[in-house]
Amino acid sequence: MAALDHYRRQCAAAGELGLVPMVTFHHFTIPRWLSERGGWEAADAPVRFARFCERVVAHLGDLIGWGCTINEPNIVAYMGYLVGVFPPGAHDVDRRRAVNAALCRGHRLAAEVLRAGRGDFPVGLTLSMTDYQAVDGGEQQRDRIRRSMEDVFLEATTDDDFVGVQCYTRMRVGPSGAMAAEEGVALTQMGYEFWPGALEAVIRRAWDVTGGTPLVVTENGIGTDRDTERIAFVTAALAGVRRCLDDGIDVRGYVYWSLLDNFEWVLGYGPTFGLVAVERGSLERRPKPSAVWLGAVARENALEISV
Repeated sequence: MAALDHYRRQCAAAGELGLVPMVTFHHFTIPRWLSERGGWEAADAPVRFARFCERVVAHLGDLIGWGCTINEPNIVAYMGYLVGVFPPGAHDVDRRRAVNAALCRGHRLAAEVLRAGRGDFPVGLTLSMTDYQAVDGGEQQRDRIRRSMEDVFLEATTDDDFVGVQCYTRMRVGPSGAMAAEEGVALTQMGYEFWPGALEAVIRRAWDVTGGTPLVVTENGIGTDRDTERIAFVTAALAGVRRCLDDGIDVRGYVYWSLLDNFEWVLGYGPTFGLVAVERGSLERRPKPSAVWLGAVARENALEISV
């Protein structure tokens, strides 16, 4: 109850400041007791997750503006059960496939209880998407990667109010699979290619695959220690969003990742995505020029601004 009260205070404070709380019910971590029972491989994990969502929405649903069931389920399955970087550190195609299915079921069950619960807010899933580009006959491999990384999840959003699109870069795919970064293309602190045009590509693909489900860019940004590079990246990415809107694609909003320099999971505090720098010793926060710039873009609803 203390944790629920904490998040209720956070949502209320956001509302008082004129902010619309976007609540994500699962962002990578799971309770220790569920982990000991097999995590998302446990037969009842989807039902348990839905019960958790039912309890949370009963406590603070009246304050929620947007509800995201699961953050990047494809990354949970890929990093934990195929690549082995996230817990449980497995390298098993079949286990990854089973977890994909469990996450899709968990999302659908959670969406049902959230819509039936306290409050009235749109409900959707947020998905990590990449601009997969076939090179030298890599179409079949590209489509195979897309299938397990994106399509199975996009197909699970049939009845959703929106799909959250999260994108940072492209990936070139050849006949043998994923390829290294292209020579001459700059890399970010994450080792990603500096490729802001990827966002426009995945918005268009999500729109096509879902048959026109409304979209929200729930994450987009860059890990860099050069703030001018951040502004250049987001400018190009937002220009792509504008082109999508001009073509009639229903994009409801754009959320930069992240407000603060964050803890980037296995990479710790190394990559700096934030619009606001954080001194880790004192926790002092210092807005970067990109924060002022993006604030002006939001206020003026235009990319051509004077700061």
